[in-house]
Amino acid sequence: MSLNVLTHKSLSLFAAVGGWRTVAEGAASRVLFLIAYLVTDQVSTSALVAVGGVVGFAAARVFTDRKYWQATIALLVVGASAVLAGSTGHAVDFYLPTVLMQAAGGAVFLVSILVRWPVIGLAVGAARGERFGWRRDPARRRRYQVCTAIFLAKYGIATMVLVPLYLTGKVTPLGIAATLLGGSPALGVCIYLCWRILRAQADPANPAPAPAVIGPSR
Repeated sequence: MSLNVLTHKSLSLFAAVGGWRTVAEGAASRVLFLIAYLVTDQVSTSALVAVGGVVGFAAARVFTDRKYWQATIALLVVGASAVLAGSTGHAVDFYLPTVLMQAAGGAVFLVSILVRWPVIGLAVGAARGERFGWRRDPARRRRYQVCTAIFLAKYGIATMVLVPLYLTGKVTPLGIAATLLGGSPALGVCIYLCWRILRAQADPANPAPAPAVIGPSR
């Protein structure tokens, strides 16, 4: 399998759920809330600014790409964050969904590794249309385990950083950490590392040709 084909198929599931645009929308809501809160010191106003920003992103997605469910997911996430913060009056609660998602993601990835059904293997297998065929190849199974472990490390680090910041009510560090560890920067690192691992995966249907043996001339 060529590098371009493997790269495309390996990341096709990520593109199906909105790709970098969805990630950017999630990061934008956290950044907008933090900036607005630092300027106004008003939780409700800051939540409305964050919601307004995501509404703008969602409208652009619907009108340009006709992708409705990705826009709906983005609105639901920021809406839940805004409702939590607005109902409690505590700015840190805007980031509570991010904290919970990191902890839940870590639990899911950990369980998938322990039961030897790595999440990345399931995702890439579904994207490539091969379902569970990868489980018959020990080398590929190990690569998917490693890739899943990379995401597990990301979720674990994010949880260990975000939970203490949330519990101590440190809004500014929490907002920055939620954007970096729970958003596109950390996710981008994970995807790049997994791509480097998966691109070494050989296509069993097209094995590399054996090197030519040059004998003595006659």
